[in-house]
Amino acid sequence: MDDDTLMTAADHEALVAELAALEGDGRRGMAERIKTAREWGDLKENSEYHDAKNDQAHLETKIALLRERLSRAKVVESGASDGGVIGFGSTVLVRDEEGREQSFEIVSSQTAAPAQGKISVESPVARGLLGLCAGEDAQITLPRGTRRYTVINVA
Repeated sequence: MDDDTLMTAADHEALVAELAALEGDGRRGMAERIKTAREWGDLKENSEYHDAKNDQAHLETKIALLRERLSRAKVVESGASDGGVIGFGSTVLVRDEEGREQSFEIVSSQTAAPAQGKISVESPVARGLLGLCAGEDAQITLPRGTRRYTVINVA
């Protein structure tokens, strides 16, 4: 998992589409904006031109970040393995030491939504649960201390 960015095929397709839109329509729109602002006179005092150039720099940075993320992308199948081992895409029911049960779906960092029970595969909880099966325990170090979870079910 080192430098790879795990994602589903749908996540990968969404990033590719976003990159294509930014490199196509995004760049064309920005070039038009700069051209129009240039026509408004002296570039030293033309705030529209400077704003457009700043926005262009932000666009190019975003394009570079998306390209870099895609270069590290590793598309993986989601869901539990045949043996019920927790992996990317698994939905896991756990019980903490206080008897509270929680359900987590292990997803990519792009689709993580902790309030909805979707945790990033890169999170401490997901990393601590990966590779476990129902009935196994995990002791996970979190920013607020250590938590112990027992895996109840893996789907």
